[in-house]
Amino acid sequence: MRKSIIGVLCMAVLLAANACAVRSSAPVTEQTGEPRIISTSAPLCTILDKLDLDLVGIPDTAFAIPERYKNVKIVGAPMTPDFEIVKALNPTDVLSPNALQQDLQPHYQRIGVPSTFVNLLSLDGMFRSIDGLGKKYDRQKQADALISEYRTFMDAYASSVQGKDKPSVLILFGLPGMYMIATEHSYVGSLVKLAGGVNVFDDPEALLSVNTEELIKRDPDIILRTSHALPEAVMAAFEQEFRDNDIWRHFRAVQEERVFDLSNQIFGMSANLNYQEGLNQLREILYEQD
Repeated sequence: MRKSIIGVLCMAVLLAANACAVRSSAPVTEQTGEPRIISTSAPLCTILDKLDLDLVGIPDTAFAIPERYKNVKIVGAPMTPDFEIVKALNPTDVLSPNALQQDLQPHYQRIGVPSTFVNLLSLDGMFRSIDGLGKKYDRQKQADALISEYRTFMDAYASSVQGKDKPSVLILFGLPGMYMIATEHSYVGSLVKLAGGVNVFDDPEALLSVNTEELIKRDPDIILRTSHALPEAVMAAFEQEFRDNDIWRHFRAVQEERVFDLSNQIFGMSANLNYQEGLNQLREILYEQD
């Protein structure tokens, strides 16, 4: 796949993330009347639905949006919302992933709307954010139920993979025109780590640009492929890359047919409430021969 400067800049924006669970310019105290909340993220819409919160604005996205929001005003793409529409909706809070804070916050400040940036970089960050949103919007009961379900699932899941041989994994994260290497500091990489997989790239960055000659030196047991956007085009490009670039034939994982494609609805850029399905899929992939 041909790398592009536009794609690299896009990823730089996505990874300019703040580590806090929730950073907000919206008042934490109880507001007069019903809150007017805009969500610019599909995973956030799902979370807010589980917290039983109504929205006045949602993103234009290919990702699934809860049915309760089907008639809600669309405010534009997650990375580039229409700020005139956002302002016209007179929101009391605009919720966005904190991976986009550096890019979006100046615009929210410019149009004078309060905003909250939610940590969706990992499961732990997401559930700390859910707790914070539950407190902020008097939805602690709903938040506690989600957190309790998460802890119960993770306790059982950790026991189910304990003691298994840990396979080495290479994760390819595709974008239109390019792909990058996802480390354990990416969301998909963090799920692989929780499942017991060992990432062949130990690096503090979430995504890396690495040539194929370096990749083959790592000799992964398994190769995983996923995408950020336009999954059909990206996965077709992966197929062409693996078919036309002879170097992939030298990978043991390719020879042993241990290359797996993952849905970006579950294994995308942001943490989401599909984590149970994702971790169960990874357990089957990583330990299919057990």
